Amino acid sequence: MPDPLRVFITGASSGLGAALARHYGAQGAQLGLLGRKPDALAAVAEGLDARTYLADVRDAAAMNAAASAFLDEVGIPDIVIAAAGISVGTLTEEAADAGVFRAVMDANVLGLLHTFAPFIAAMKPRGGVLCGISSVAGVRGLPGGGAYSASKAAATVYLEALRLELKQHGIAVVTVSPGYIATPMTAVNPYPMPFKMSAATAAEKVARCIARRSAHRVIPWQMAAVAQVLKWLPVRVYDALFEKAPRKPRGLPT
Repeated sequence: MPDPLRVFITGASSGLGAALARHYGAQGAQLGLLGRKPDALAAVAEGLDARTYLADVRDAAAMNAAASAFLDEVGIPDIVIAAAGISVGTLTEEAADAGVFRAVMDANVLGLLHTFAPFIAAMKPRGGVLCGISSVAGVRGLPGGGAYSASKAAATVYLEALRLELKQHGIAVVTVSPGYIATPMTAVNPYPMPFKMSAATAAEKVARCIARRSAHRVIPWQMAAVAQVLKWLPVRVYDALFEKAPRKPRGLPT
């Protein structure tokens, strides 16, 4: 029998990260599950072959320690999935939002670096997959969501650069940009969410992208079509359509 997959997942306390843990756990994978909420993380890990690690992806030292523990306890991962992230509304004119903006950028961009960097040297001799979860929100700037849109645009470009850097070492870098997923993160959105997926459905689609070593996929396919249209809309048309669009509520990241 082949050895079980070794999979390390951030943001595993809830949402897409938890769904990915359950997806790979059902396949018998040896899991490293990282999150910030101990009770929720323990609940996700129950019944799975999983080690849990409490850490914030914004904390480089904590992420290094978690990666070192996984390498010692489980071994070199076959797959590392950076699914942690923050989504909250922001306004540049509000002084209180400056810290929120920084938190979003730190989690959604630097969090990728902190997740992947500790594993790369160990993975180089044998290859593997690094998967970063971006978002279709990074295609254009959304009013009231400047921090989130900017962070996901940056994440997509960073992951593209990393893909080219690591290709020669047999490490695939997979970028997945989901549309709307039914998670606590989207539950507060005060607007329609077309083509919204369950977290389990999204996890299956992400896993398929990983298995295929896809460079970049927008999921579901309907949202991929929307993203293409948005990308090529002239500025005047985009502005007219989205200037008055409903906005995600402001607040502190949880």
